[in-house]
Amino acid sequence: MEFYASTDFEEYPLPPRVFFTPHHGSASDPQQVHISIAGIDRIRVTWITDDKTVPSTVEYGTEPGTYLAKATGDNNSSYKFLPYTSGSIHHVSTGPLEPNTTYYYRCGGHGPEFSFKTPPSTLPLEIAIVGDLGQSDWTKSTLQGLGSKDYDLLLLPGDLSYANNRQPLWDSFGRLVEPVASRRPWMVTQGNHDMESYLVDEAESFMAYNARWLMPHKQSGSTSNLYYSFDVAGGVHIIMLGSCTEFELGSDQYKWLVADLDAIDRKATPWVIVSVHMPWYNTNYGHQGDGEGMRLAMEELLYRARVDVVFAGHVHAYERFNCCYLSLSNYFGSEVENLNCGILGCDSK
Repeated sequence: MEFYASTDFEEYPLPPRVFFTPHHGSASDPQQVHISIAGIDRIRVTWITDDKTVPSTVEYGTEPGTYLAKATGDNNSSYKFLPYTSGSIHHVSTGPLEPNTTYYYRCGGHGPEFSFKTPPSTLPLEIAIVGDLGQSDWTKSTLQGLGSKDYDLLLLPGDLSYANNRQPLWDSFGRLVEPVASRRPWMVTQGNHDMESYLVDEAESFMAYNARWLMPHKQSGSTSNLYYSFDVAGGVHIIMLGSCTEFELGSDQYKWLVADLDAIDRKATPWVIVSVHMPWYNTNYGHQGDGEGMRLAMEELLYRARVDVVFAGHVHAYERFNCCYLSLSNYFGSEVENLNCGILGCDSK
């Protein structure tokens, strides 16, 4: 198993400028296209159109311009936040698909052709990890780096667009990442900058995130899009936890995690990976202790399940720890390694 992360900076520079990525196509052209894993042999295609009459269909095949299969999604949807109204959001699950295969596809019967490659059915598996992406010059260089790698899927442990209530920045982010996110599955979890902070109800607090970045939570028995799990490459189980939703003993997320871990057959699953936004271990001054409550609630579950590695974001620095448990490094019998990766496009404020 290989992981990619970028650490090529010499000192912490000043926050970069934030930029807006416009849409240059027609109202019916697909925009903000990205894909995600929706089952062992399924890929979900998500996109947005300004034209609300465009059908939620994806035509696809293994040869450019030749679409021998067609999938239809649920009725397109949209949401409102204060004066903002989103475009039509389309989610379509394609498959069954062959592993490690390039498919060419078109969204809504209109616009350009895209392509994606499905993950392999067996190891080895190459995973890219990006934290706190944002929309800055750093983001652009990070996406350029991702575009040069032939990885199989990407994990993003929270803080996607840094919209911070500014809904058009969600649209801008989707357009910015489309050239990369339309080619490989992007599996994300939420961060504190992904919520609509004016709202109190949890479901509404992540209105934009939940509407735009639908993950396979139902397929993994979760009742919330804020935490879920999925299997890939025939031997890897990946758990995406939610730092910004309830995690205490007795909470829905806690009970779901117990059941999810109990169902893993470690003989058939040599790798168990967890991703979460707020790190449980952090030596930086910034955000010190933000993940401590979740660590106290859930660390023992991961330890007993012998989780291999935890990837986090939130802290804008790369940091890798020895195996830890109960705040002790190299604790006897511990196998859980923690890496903080929230550096790649951060400080989009």
